[in-house]
Amino acid sequence: MLKKLRKKILISLAAAGLLYLGFTIYADLDQVVKAFEEFNWMLFPLLLLLSLLNYFFRFFKWDYYLSVIKVRVARMDSLSIFMSGLVMSVTPGKMGELLKSYLVKELNQTPVSRTFPIIFAERITDFISLLFLALIGAYVYNYGRGIVIGVSVFFLLLVIIISNKRIALPLLKLFEKSGFLKKHLESIHSAYESSYQLLRPAPLVKMSILSLGSWFFECLGYYIILINFGLDVSLLWATFSYGFATIVGAVTMLPGGLGVTEGSLTFLLIEKGSPKEIAVASTFIVRVVTLWFAVLVGIISVTLYQRRFGKITLESISNRTN
Repeated sequence: MLKKLRKKILISLAAAGLLYLGFTIYADLDQVVKAFEEFNWMLFPLLLLLSLLNYFFRFFKWDYYLSVIKVRVARMDSLSIFMSGLVMSVTPGKMGELLKSYLVKELNQTPVSRTFPIIFAERITDFISLLFLALIGAYVYNYGRGIVIGVSVFFLLLVIIISNKRIALPLLKLFEKSGFLKKHLESIHSAYESSYQLLRPAPLVKMSILSLGSWFFECLGYYIILINFGLDVSLLWATFSYGFATIVGAVTMLPGGLGVTEGSLTFLLIEKGSPKEIAVASTFIVRVVTLWFAVLVGIISVTLYQRRFGKITLESISNRTN
């Protein structure tokens, strides 16, 4: 299992390396190096701490969702599973975090179909919080309104459909006519029932508010990076630009939003008047302390998990996370 994960991560790292090389050439290598030298690296532990706070807030969301669908997992085991899922942060839309559902199944035999809607609900509430943060900035700065509103409407309709059985169940019956899906009716209905429970108004509002707090930690980290470079930006602008770039990267379904998120962050900074080298350097730093730090935490957590519970040996999870 670790070999397959390692291969995927190395491929993502190689792609990121080529991408970052291109950004560096665009901004002039010597100037980018100078920008890194100007950065106060004493702030790096603080930035990592803010990212860790994001992960812990999101863990509370994961643990809460397990209680909503009445799946019992010891708190420390739940934390170990959640942190292990971070290794899949470089999968499209982070849906590779289905690994968490597989680990829950290995632990207590809960069907994957019952818990994988948690990953879906996590993404929904992440999007809601990021869209809220981006929407405020989109109106204040008159930028990206169409994209933010369009994505917001899509997710609003999705939540309405799933949370209304009078709409969702007839749709499920239509899909059930497919010969392939008939073989998986029990799993489909189990997954829908979990989704329905997770996206009811109370859990949806509570976890969206929790997500708002968790993502704000990373927005704050981005703001600290920018003001350290002497850029004249407000916390609101940093929050808007980070949220907007994250949304744009996620909707492309590229692994970790690679390329699109970095390009959006860099473009917005240059549009704001930042020198190219500062824009590129700040983008690199924020992606290291958010995306790549998450992958590192995940690798460590998967290693510790396997020491506690034994190797993850079933190959089916690899197919589910492709």
